Amino acid sequence: MPYVPVPKDLTKVKTKVAAGLTKRQLICFSLGGLVGLPAYFLTRGAIGNSASVLLMIGLMMPFFFFAMYERDGQPAEKLLKNRLRYKLWPKERPYRTENLYKTMSKKEVTRIAKNKTARGPGKTSAKEHQAGRKDQGRRSKRQK
Repeated sequence: MPYVPVPKDLTKVKTKVAAGLTKRQLICFSLGGLVGLPAYFLTRGAIGNSASVLLMIGLMMPFFFFAMYERDGQPAEKLLKNRLRYKLWPKERPYRTENLYKTMSKKEVTRIAKNKTARGPGKTSAKEHQAGRKDQGRRSKRQK
Protein backbone atom coordinates (compact mmCIF):
# COMPACT_ATOMS: atom_id res chain seq x y z
CA MET A 1 0.00 0.00 0.00
CA PRO A 2 1.54 3.40 -0.97
CA TYR A 3 2.30 5.95 1.71
CA VAL A 4 0.97 9.51 1.27
CA PRO A 5 2.08 12.17 3.78
CA VAL A 6 -0.79 14.27 5.13
CA PRO A 7 0.13 17.63 6.67
CA LYS A 8 -1.09 18.22 10.21
CA ASP A 9 -2.11 21.84 9.59
CA LEU A 10 -4.38 21.93 6.56
CA THR A 11 -4.58 25.75 6.54
CA LYS A 12 -1.03 25.88 5.16
CA VAL A 13 -1.97 23.79 2.12
CA LYS A 14 -2.29 25.98 -0.98
CA THR A 15 -4.23 24.94 -4.05
CA LYS A 16 -2.04 24.64 -7.17
CA VAL A 17 -3.49 26.02 -10.38
CA ALA A 18 -0.94 25.15 -13.07
CA ALA A 19 2.59 23.69 -13.18
CA GLY A 20 2.70 23.37 -9.38
CA LEU A 21 2.20 27.12 -8.89
CA THR A 22 -0.54 28.94 -7.06
CA LYS A 23 -2.69 31.60 -8.70
CA ARG A 24 -0.78 34.33 -6.86
CA GLN A 25 2.56 33.00 -8.07
CA LEU A 26 1.34 32.76 -11.67
CA ILE A 27 0.13 36.37 -11.58
CA CYS A 28 3.39 37.68 -10.11
CA PHE A 29 5.57 35.69 -12.52
CA SER A 30 3.57 36.88 -15.52
CA LEU A 31 3.79 40.51 -14.34
CA GLY A 32 7.55 40.05 -13.95
CA GLY A 33 7.74 38.72 -17.50
CA LEU A 34 5.65 41.62 -18.81
CA VAL A 35 8.05 44.10 -17.23
CA GLY A 36 11.39 42.32 -17.72
CA LEU A 37 11.26 40.97 -21.27
CA PRO A 38 10.39 44.26 -23.03
CA ALA A 39 13.07 46.00 -20.97
CA TYR A 40 15.62 43.44 -22.18
CA PHE A 41 14.68 43.71 -25.86
CA LEU A 42 14.50 47.53 -25.80
CA THR A 43 17.86 48.03 -24.04
CA ARG A 44 19.87 45.19 -25.68
CA GLY A 45 21.10 47.31 -28.58
CA ALA A 46 21.87 50.43 -26.55
CA ILE A 47 23.74 49.08 -23.49
CA GLY A 48 24.79 45.62 -24.61
CA ASN A 49 23.57 42.13 -23.99
CA SER A 50 25.11 41.54 -20.51
CA ALA A 51 23.94 44.85 -19.06
CA SER A 52 20.43 44.44 -20.41
CA VAL A 53 20.19 40.92 -18.90
CA LEU A 54 21.25 42.32 -15.52
CA LEU A 55 18.69 45.11 -15.88
CA MET A 56 16.00 42.58 -16.74
CA ILE A 57 16.91 40.48 -13.71
CA GLY A 58 16.83 43.56 -11.49
CA LEU A 59 13.38 44.53 -12.77
CA MET A 60 11.96 41.01 -12.40
CA MET A 61 13.33 40.25 -8.92
CA PRO A 62 10.70 42.23 -6.94
CA PHE A 63 7.91 40.33 -8.72
CA PHE A 64 9.58 36.99 -7.95
CA PHE A 65 10.09 38.08 -4.35
CA PHE A 66 6.41 38.98 -3.92
CA ALA A 67 5.42 35.66 -5.53
CA MET A 68 7.56 33.41 -3.36
CA TYR A 69 8.17 35.07 0.02
CA GLU A 70 5.77 34.31 2.83
CA ARG A 71 6.35 34.61 6.55
CA ASP A 72 3.98 33.49 9.32
CA GLY A 73 1.24 32.89 6.76
CA GLN A 74 1.39 36.46 5.44
CA PRO A 75 2.56 37.33 1.93
CA ALA A 76 5.29 39.90 1.34
CA GLU A 77 2.96 42.79 0.44
CA LYS A 78 1.08 42.48 3.74
CA LEU A 79 4.35 42.39 5.64
CA LEU A 80 5.56 45.46 3.74
CA LYS A 81 2.30 47.30 4.43
CA ASN A 82 2.50 46.52 8.14
CA ARG A 83 6.15 47.58 8.29
CA LEU A 84 5.42 50.91 6.57
CA ARG A 85 2.44 51.53 8.84
CA TYR A 86 4.65 50.90 11.87
CA LYS A 87 7.34 53.28 10.59
CA LEU A 88 5.03 56.10 9.44
CA TRP A 89 2.52 56.33 12.29
CA PRO A 90 3.52 57.47 15.79
CA LYS A 91 4.66 54.77 18.17
CA GLU A 92 3.06 56.25 21.29
CA ARG A 93 -0.69 56.27 21.47
CA PRO A 94 -1.76 58.22 24.53
CA TYR A 95 -4.75 56.94 26.43
CA ARG A 96 -7.49 59.55 26.41
CA THR A 97 -10.77 59.30 28.21
CA GLU A 98 -13.90 60.99 27.01
CA ASN A 99 -15.19 63.62 29.42
CA LEU A 100 -18.95 63.10 29.45
CA TYR A 101 -19.61 66.32 31.35
CA LYS A 102 -17.84 68.29 28.66
CA THR A 103 -20.18 66.93 26.00
CA MET A 104 -23.31 67.62 28.05
CA SER A 105 -24.95 71.00 28.07
CA LYS A 106 -24.82 73.17 31.19
CA LYS A 107 -28.55 72.64 31.78
CA GLU A 108 -28.08 68.88 32.03
CA VAL A 109 -25.15 69.23 34.42
CA THR A 110 -27.08 71.55 36.75
CA ARG A 111 -30.13 69.26 36.61
CA ILE A 112 -28.00 66.25 37.60
CA ALA A 113 -26.36 68.25 40.39
CA LYS A 114 -29.77 69.35 41.74
CA ASN A 115 -31.02 65.76 41.73
CA LYS A 116 -28.04 64.65 43.80
CA THR A 117 -28.47 67.45 46.35
CA ALA A 118 -32.25 66.98 46.59
CA ARG A 119 -31.78 63.27 47.39
CA GLY A 120 -34.42 62.37 44.91
CA PRO A 121 -34.02 59.17 42.96
CA GLY A 122 -30.28 59.12 43.62
CA LYS A 123 -28.48 56.96 46.18
CA THR A 124 -28.25 58.01 49.79
CA SER A 125 -24.93 58.11 51.54
CA ALA A 126 -23.82 55.24 53.77
CA LYS A 127 -24.07 57.34 56.96
CA GLU A 128 -27.63 58.40 56.21
CA HIS A 129 -28.58 54.82 55.42
CA GLN A 130 -27.15 53.53 58.72
CA ALA A 131 -28.64 56.42 60.67
CA GLY A 132 -32.05 55.62 59.24
CA ARG A 133 -31.74 52.00 60.40
CA LYS A 134 -30.86 53.03 63.93
CA ASP A 135 -33.84 55.36 64.10
CA GLN A 136 -36.15 52.63 62.87
CA GLY A 137 -34.76 50.23 65.43
CA ARG A 138 -35.31 52.69 68.30
CA ARG A 139 -38.82 53.46 67.17
CA SER A 140 -39.72 49.83 66.98
CA LYS A 141 -38.52 49.26 70.56
CA ARG A 142 -40.36 52.36 71.82
CA GLN A 143 -43.55 51.33 70.10
CA LYS A 144 -43.57 48.00 71.96
